[in-house]
Amino acid sequence: MTVEEPAPVHPALDLDDAVHQKTRLALLTVLDEAGRADFPYLRKVLNLTDGNLGRHLDVLAQQGLVEITKGYAGRRPRTWAAITPKGEQALAAEMRLLAALLERFNNRG
Repeated sequence: MTVEEPAPVHPALDLDDAVHQKTRLALLTVLDEAGRADFPYLRKVLNLTDGNLGRHLDVLAQQGLVEITKGYAGRRPRTWAAITPKGEQALAAEMRLLAALLERFNNRG
């Protein structure tokens, strides 16, 4: 009886579903660049509806990747999102994995 070694797991399977979804990846990238952004800015720059943006921010907040704060700008209520240290780490890990996948793709042949 021979014991076969398990096949290596493809690195693409290590993509984080919470981060890798394109809108959430875009949100984390924008927040990483800006530090903090309000809801109207995020909605405009990512071309999202209020509901769609709110849902993606909720998913990221539940994972501890962004922090949502509410307050006022003058008399107008505002909602801000900021990337957390955990979010920065998750984004960096995702980018490293994407870079490794790109290198693997470019070196095929």
